[in-house]
Amino acid sequence: MSAIKETNFSFKGQTGFYRGKVRDVYYFGDRMVMVASDRISAFDVVLPRAIPDKGRVLNQIAALNLEATKNLVPNWVEASPDPNVTIGFRCDTFPVEIVVRGYLAGHAGREYRSGKRTLCGVALPEGLRENDPLPHPIITPTTKAHVGHDEDISRDEIIKNKLVSEEDYSTLEKYALALFKKGTELAGKRGLILVDTKYEFGKHDGKIYLIDEVHTPDSSRYFYKEGYEKRQQSGEAQKQLSKEFVRQWLIENGFQGKDGQRVPEMTDAIVTSISDRYRELYEQMTGEKLTPINSLPILERIQRSIVNYLN
Repeated sequence: MSAIKETNFSFKGQTGFYRGKVRDVYYFGDRMVMVASDRISAFDVVLPRAIPDKGRVLNQIAALNLEATKNLVPNWVEASPDPNVTIGFRCDTFPVEIVVRGYLAGHAGREYRSGKRTLCGVALPEGLRENDPLPHPIITPTTKAHVGHDEDISRDEIIKNKLVSEEDYSTLEKYALALFKKGTELAGKRGLILVDTKYEFGKHDGKIYLIDEVHTPDSSRYFYKEGYEKRQQSGEAQKQLSKEFVRQWLIENGFQGKDGQRVPEMTDAIVTSISDRYRELYEQMTGEKLTPINSLPILERIQRSIVNYLN
């Protein structure tokens, strides 16, 4: 099965291009066309093989969630003319990502297990077990690195270093918590628990907008609601719906993105298993089957969809 490792289109009227970790972005003045490739990253490293269907899974889940939250927080989207494409207006991106956590999991769980009781300036209570709910959702921002690792940062450091003004940052916090509340409600309807997620914001004509993806399995961690309490009480690992299974595979094979470490071999079997999991994520989060697209070769289909929309 084919996968999109990268795109190299050249469009009439194109004014710029940017290749991110997993997205290729084409600029047309204030407008931007974001193509979700099938590249996959973990520990801030792009892995060597692309995953079939991953891009359209994430793009379509993001489109659904952006539509579901646009009355709550304004977002950048104009249209999604292809399963792998989102078109909208260009924003000046804030140099921080707003991470909201409702549970002690992932990075927060690892930090807590190491003995830390403060994360990004936020105090954590004693006596928590991994995957326990926090007393209330907390915001643990990170820097937004174009290359290398994002780093934890506190609210005070963001404002002190003038990365974001205090007024704008207060708006980002308000928006992020409102989105997390909505995301929690939407997840509950699908039998899921929204554990943690990240949001990115930007400004356009002086107004703050939600940008990029939202509440996807790449930007968020979900637990299955059914059996959560029983697993917690017995000390079992929680059944997750997220990219964590990729991270765990890498950790088990000696890779966490640290200097000197090599990405383990991504065999056909590994690539297929990851692709299958992404399809499972789509079906669980949307309640629909991910149907094959057989009309055209992928890159030709994407290019034609973009050209037809822009014309």
